[in-house]
Amino acid sequence: MNFDQEVQQRIAAIGEDEALKARAAEFMQASLAPKYSYNFSWLGRPIIQYPQDMVAMQEIIWQVQPDLIIETGIAHGGSLIFSASMLELIASCTGNQGEVLGLDIDIRPHNRAAIEAHPLFKRITMLEGSSIADDIIAQVTAKAAGKQRVLVCLDSNHTHDHVLAELQAYAPLTSVGSYCVVMDTVVEDVADELSNNRPWGKGNNPKTAVWEYLKTHDEFKIDQSIHNKLLITVAPDGYLKRVK
Repeated sequence: MNFDQEVQQRIAAIGEDEALKARAAEFMQASLAPKYSYNFSWLGRPIIQYPQDMVAMQEIIWQVQPDLIIETGIAHGGSLIFSASMLELIASCTGNQGEVLGLDIDIRPHNRAAIEAHPLFKRITMLEGSSIADDIIAQVTAKAAGKQRVLVCLDSNHTHDHVLAELQAYAPLTSVGSYCVVMDTVVEDVADELSNNRPWGKGNNPKTAVWEYLKTHDEFKIDQSIHNKLLITVAPDGYLKRVK
């Protein structure tokens, strides 16, 4: 048995380990209130992600080798810089010149200035506006036209209706074999009070949008092996692989 097969066996075993999964869930629950994910940065920009999900995204980006990464939600720009850095590494290894397209309804001036001043901004384009507005969708669709390998990451407004609309707009742009990653599906799994009076919560969140979308889109499958491998993730059921 080779190493990759051993890894897959371990991941499958973890998926059956209810005690270990329960401990991971306890950590997720306990870590949300103190804003654990707000403590990390990537190449100088706050990324507001759990390190485990950052590792998963690194693996996916290397596997897919995307020509375009579409991200909804920019905040401080750490995720854009992370994606751009991965594409820069891929370019140095393979010559493939990928780019990142970030969308946000409100790109704050100090964040825009910091992102634009970053050495990796050369691989980044930003659009300001609602990710579900017709004009923004049209611009993103035009940007994706002709790209062979497209990766999508949805991480903006976390209400059911908004995420479902994002899935309807951008999931079809995902290339076969690539992923549409929906962040913060964990909202469905934690106490309502941890939503901090946001408009989302149990029954109204990214995971419920994923479940609704998948009812009529069998071209995507939840890659449960990623959740089983990470255990600690904000995106349980959120790593959607396009299989056809």
